[in-house]
Amino acid sequence: MPRIAYVNGRYVRHADAVVHVEDRGYQFADGVYEVCEVARGFIVDMTRHLDRLNRSLGELDIAWPMSRKALETVMREVVRRNRVMNGMVYLQVTRGVAPRDHVFPVAARPAVVITAKRIDPAVVHKRAEGGLKVITVPENRWDRVDIKSIGLLPNVLAKQKAKVAGAHEAWFIDPDGTVKEGASTNAWIVTMEGKLVTRPADHGILRGITRTTLFDVAGKLGLEIEERGFTVAEAKAAREAFITAATTVVMPIVEIDGESVANGHPGSVAMSLRQAFFDVAEKTRA
Repeated sequence: MPRIAYVNGRYVRHADAVVHVEDRGYQFADGVYEVCEVARGFIVDMTRHLDRLNRSLGELDIAWPMSRKALETVMREVVRRNRVMNGMVYLQVTRGVAPRDHVFPVAARPAVVITAKRIDPAVVHKRAEGGLKVITVPENRWDRVDIKSIGLLPNVLAKQKAKVAGAHEAWFIDPDGTVKEGASTNAWIVTMEGKLVTRPADHGILRGITRTTLFDVAGKLGLEIEERGFTVAEAKAAREAFITAATTVVMPIVEIDGESVANGHPGSVAMSLRQAFFDVAEKTRA
């Protein structure tokens, strides 16, 4: 069965899915996106993802391409048509198609693309059991990373640098040595006292949806969370380190810049959070 995409009002074969050459997402990265996990036939945390989409659209003064209810229906339909039980659904909204000009077009209609793909949960679980390696890179992004914009070139370059180094993720680091976040994840550590630490979700990082739901998971497990910055040195000396994102949920970090975290194996706190996540998260049947 061929993959199906939704493009501006039509369900089309993924191989035939196209947007106009003057779509402002293509020419200016003038758009936003969301990625939701699909697990066991459910779209995870859809409400919070669409709440964040609403905020991102508002920050860029882009209108919704359709009603929120209609968008939810299309997302579920794309997941259903692609027969995705475990994987992800990707949603992108741009300002639309207009003659190339930096200023906002007056009459352009927002454009929307939604795709879905399968991800083998066994592969992801095996990766979690082995733990991931990260490298650090200097922060070089614009100040408004709290907006989930499609302008991700610094993130792409950081991810590529991580791949070349044999790692899975790159953490952006402030000049004072403080960890910001990953190229596509939020960063966490576990102190020797068992406290979870993550940077406050202000304009310096993206307020990750998995990060937000993890506060609920931690509460269920009786774990304390402290929102503050932490340095690379503190992360290397921590009891555990891990990352969170919609497509990976909780992933233990076992190495930072070639140095092992703790004993170099996934920690029990991160794995407990990972195991409890699905039961706590919101689940919308696709």
